Amino acid sequence: MIAAMWWTAEQGYMQWHKWLGAGLIGLLVYRLVWGIVGPRTARLHTLIPRPSALIEYLKSLRSLQYRRSFGHSPLGGLAVLALLGLLWVQTGTGLFSVDVNGLASGWFGHWISFDLGRSMADIHEQVFDLLLAMIGLHLLAIAGYAIFLRTNLVTAMITGKQDGGTASESDWDVKAPVARVMIALILAACSIAGTIWMGR
Repeated sequence: MIAAMWWTAEQGYMQWHKWLGAGLIGLLVYRLVWGIVGPRTARLHTLIPRPSALIEYLKSLRSLQYRRSFGHSPLGGLAVLALLGLLWVQTGTGLFSVDVNGLASGWFGHWISFDLGRSMADIHEQVFDLLLAMIGLHLLAIAGYAIFLRTNLVTAMITGKQDGGTASESDWDVKAPVARVMIALILAACSIAGTIWMGR
């Protein structure tokens, strides 16, 4: 989706860019809700590591003594929080961005002054560069884990399961009731619809 949003902006397909942005907001709302009602490994508070755990984890990486575990590693949790934070700033500033000629703007660009809208657009572009850098680091980390630590993080991210963990699945409550999934999906859909409705 990030690649599609970049391409539509570069090609001037701003209406498609705005639709994709609304979809991304829905995904972010879903992740936020899922971080509250989802299984323990998905909850946002588990992404914040204790300083001692982070230091110990970094030492284990340095000595290549990495031990698999369910959920995000201390460093991985921080990376996820950074990505989510940048995405929220990116979508938030995009909602209020105004083009140089004032013709193309985000869903809420008409709510603010032209100068403030231009400032939002500048931040929107700068944060995108940071987002690309963070995505690049994320991909490098995945490759590093595969090459040096013989750990397939891609499969774990898709399936939610990782072989050789140090804890049992029951300890981590990896399953969530269907009702929780429906709650998150409904709120995500409402956020997309609300964004478009208020923008119009």
